[in-house]
Amino acid sequence: MKKVTTLLSTLALATTLAAQNLPQTERQYLSGHGCDDMVEWDFFCTDGRNSGKWTKIGVPSCWELQGFGTYQYGITFYGKAFPEGIADEKGMYKYEFEVPEKFRGQQVNLVFEASMTDTEVKVNGRKVGSKHQGAFYRFSYNVTDFLKYGKKNLLEVTVAKESENASVNLAERRADYWNFGGIFRPVFLEVKPAVNLRHIAIDAQMDGSFRANCYTNISNDGMSICAQIQDNKGKKLTETTVPVKAGGDWTSIQLNVSNPALWTAETPNLYKAQFSLLDKNGKILHNETEIFGFRTIEVRKSDGLYVNGVRINVRGVNRHSFRPESGRTLSKTKNIEDVLLIKSMNMNSVRLSHYPADPEFLEACDSLGLYVMDELGGWHGKYDTPTGVRLIEGMIERDVNHPSIIWWSNGNEKGWNTELDGEFHKYDPQKRPVIHPQGNFSGFETMHYRSYGESQNYMRLPEIFMPTEFLHGLYDGGHGAGLYDYWEMMRKHPRCIGGFLWVLADEGVKRVDMDGFIDNQGNFGADGIVGPHHEKEGSYYTIKQLWSPVQIMDTSIDRQFNGKISVENRYDYLNLNTCRFLWKQVKFPSATDASNTGTQVLKQGEVQGSNIAAHSAGVLDIKTTVLPDADALFVTAIDKYGHELWRWTFPVDKLNQSKEELSPLSSKATYTETDNGLTVKANNRTFVFSKKDGQLKGVSVNNRKISFANGPRFIGARRADRSLDQFYNHDDEKAKEKDRTYSEFPDAAVFTKLDVKEDGGSLIVTANYKLGNLDKAQWTINPSGVMALDYTYNFSGVVDLMGICFDYPEEQVISKRWLGAGPYRVWQNRIHGTQYDIWENDYNDPIPGETFTYPEFKGYFSNVSWMNIRTKEGTICLTNETPDTYIGIYQPRDGRDRLLYTLPESGISVLNVIPPVRNKVNSTDLCGPSSQAKWVNGSQTGRIVFRFME
Repeated sequence: MKKVTTLLSTLALATTLAAQNLPQTERQYLSGHGCDDMVEWDFFCTDGRNSGKWTKIGVPSCWELQGFGTYQYGITFYGKAFPEGIADEKGMYKYEFEVPEKFRGQQVNLVFEASMTDTEVKVNGRKVGSKHQGAFYRFSYNVTDFLKYGKKNLLEVTVAKESENASVNLAERRADYWNFGGIFRPVFLEVKPAVNLRHIAIDAQMDGSFRANCYTNISNDGMSICAQIQDNKGKKLTETTVPVKAGGDWTSIQLNVSNPALWTAETPNLYKAQFSLLDKNGKILHNETEIFGFRTIEVRKSDGLYVNGVRINVRGVNRHSFRPESGRTLSKTKNIEDVLLIKSMNMNSVRLSHYPADPEFLEACDSLGLYVMDELGGWHGKYDTPTGVRLIEGMIERDVNHPSIIWWSNGNEKGWNTELDGEFHKYDPQKRPVIHPQGNFSGFETMHYRSYGESQNYMRLPEIFMPTEFLHGLYDGGHGAGLYDYWEMMRKHPRCIGGFLWVLADEGVKRVDMDGFIDNQGNFGADGIVGPHHEKEGSYYTIKQLWSPVQIMDTSIDRQFNGKISVENRYDYLNLNTCRFLWKQVKFPSATDASNTGTQVLKQGEVQGSNIAAHSAGVLDIKTTVLPDADALFVTAIDKYGHELWRWTFPVDKLNQSKEELSPLSSKATYTETDNGLTVKANNRTFVFSKKDGQLKGVSVNNRKISFANGPRFIGARRADRSLDQFYNHDDEKAKEKDRTYSEFPDAAVFTKLDVKEDGGSLIVTANYKLGNLDKAQWTINPSGVMALDYTYNFSGVVDLMGICFDYPEEQVISKRWLGAGPYRVWQNRIHGTQYDIWENDYNDPIPGETFTYPEFKGYFSNVSWMNIRTKEGTICLTNETPDTYIGIYQPRDGRDRLLYTLPESGISVLNVIPPVRNKVNSTDLCGPSSQAKWVNGSQTGRIVFRFME
């Protein structure tokens, strides 16, 4: 006891010294810290672009992005360890660096955070160790005896893009992602005292118990280790000193903190542990600091995953380390950007597919709050056992103390070597669960890409259902499309805890050999919720809304609204009173407002959330009533960290209900007839109707043509592989080839006559039809030149697209402005994620997977009250008085390979039924109830008011 007391006194004295006086671990970077501050090294590439000569390259980097070698996408050579034609260049690096004299007498390790792939290292002409194999893992060499202190030193590194080890190639490189070469993460000297703390592994539980296994680099009699725990403000909470076992090189330290602030993704509370290695006289030999969090992970059989005793819902996404300009080489800033992007969608989990991420990414997950699945490489191939054993040890020793890591993953989709399953817990005192993604292991069923019905069946199995990939994205499909159905099923089921969407971002690389073209390898890399530069696609907002931990359950309000709103608190830990709610009563401009004003805020306020515990429901009182001239109420939820969760919009009147009165002028609308047509004139506007088919054929304003014509026409279509009874058409041998295309129903309507009559100062022109789908189109043209179209059509059967349409030449369109849900288009199975407001965007026609302009101009738009389409010929303004319809602006464009849909041309349309969109794996009818074709029967009516302006 006396000896321990003496040691504690010595330590207390030592800790009063400034931190810089303690023998800390130092780093001297030989490269940059990431892609933002690369350091130039000498470089020689053996093949491909800029090969056969010594030049310069920035380190860290993927050499293809720096203009060297050959771009290679992995799946091209799937399943082949050493195929002919593979890009197999090598890169040879040289770098001179000085080592200060003060490093003499200390241990100096040369550390590579990662290098692709086989790496050989020399210092001052001498080989420092064995060749490293495995691209995504930290490795190091003790170069203490290789260095010249106080002088210049030469580092030589040879990196082979392809490994000599077949299992490494199959695990890492024959995969559905880009294969790069190079030293792509930082290189640095790690300098420690000669006798030092080699490694520390922490286990800190929710009850405040703390255990740390501490390992030294050598065994020395009489050594001890002092551990001190501090809170996030640096206040000392507890400490102890424990001797290192005689003749040994490690010890286990145990402490306890009363009522610790626990770590979760919602409450990422962090602590600091300081470890001091002491000699037999109490002198500090080495000081190390670890950041950690108190939390307990528990897998309850056939139930769920519990963190700190609470069953969590996993709202996750798969994530590659990637940027178009730098490949796998990132920076601290870019890693933080990724974490913030993930959290901005109200996600709480991330799977590191399919390799360990940069340490800075994990640090950001720790501090900002994300649950992490840390994955050993192995896409479909797997490491051999000796290689895997070595790589697992390195991965876990680097990452073990991150509280954000909840699972270890042993490969992907049968890319797991089961001989390695027991290796993870050898180095992890927390014994985190080990997962086989797409497999059934350790109590988790993680099967990928099951249909909605199949997913229900998997939940009937005894294991916890947590698909580590689902709703596979492609272009505008997957992700948010179908998520509402999947999520309602998943979050309510007692054996499902959520899952991980595939994937965060398009993996499109900037081809410096193709004038900067962003190359997604066709459809292979175009799977993201966001684009390669994190351009937000429509699903981003769908996910954000559906995965908001705060949900307003009311779908509408009226003018008798009393301020009370039904809410659900879907947080796992936080009370709703940690959030605040901003509300605004607003007035929208009319379609004819020439000033182009935006939404006007009439009144606004803020309230704190009600006292509603996590996993509970209740009432939020925002303490306001509806103003007489308000059009809508906005309610925005803000979390405890100041981040917007979602904004809900509630129009106070039912949409598309009011019938616009067409006020007459003193003059009258007039008409003239010929054998072929009817011409109506009103207020310098001319409208031409055909007597052959009854359609509007031409519009002009002040004798200037507006090419809006050929309607209304009925349009109806079904997915081409369907029978007329909705199901897959087994009688069609080519049906499977057609599940991405749509067949139109021809309208057999026979035009009977065109009637015209006067009604006050207005004219009513009626086109009548029989024996088909279109029944009647009645136009009311008032003296001001405003046209109201009342139409009737009928359809009975199964349909994926249905309504009326007109033609307008797409090349004439400039922009659109509208009051309705936006700014993104919707699909039948992706209605969520839009907000009712004023929106505007210019015409665009991006090629999915190649150009990334969002929101897309074309598509189907919901809850449109009015829309002004500005063209080179004038403005087409439509006011929608047809409830529960969509305005179609042409049709969505698919990628060049047409893997999602080929939809019928629909021009400018008013639709009662719009199609769902499939994902990369599952056709639409496999994505849940919202994705099914519609059975309709009988008549449909609608009313649209048109104004045509210069």
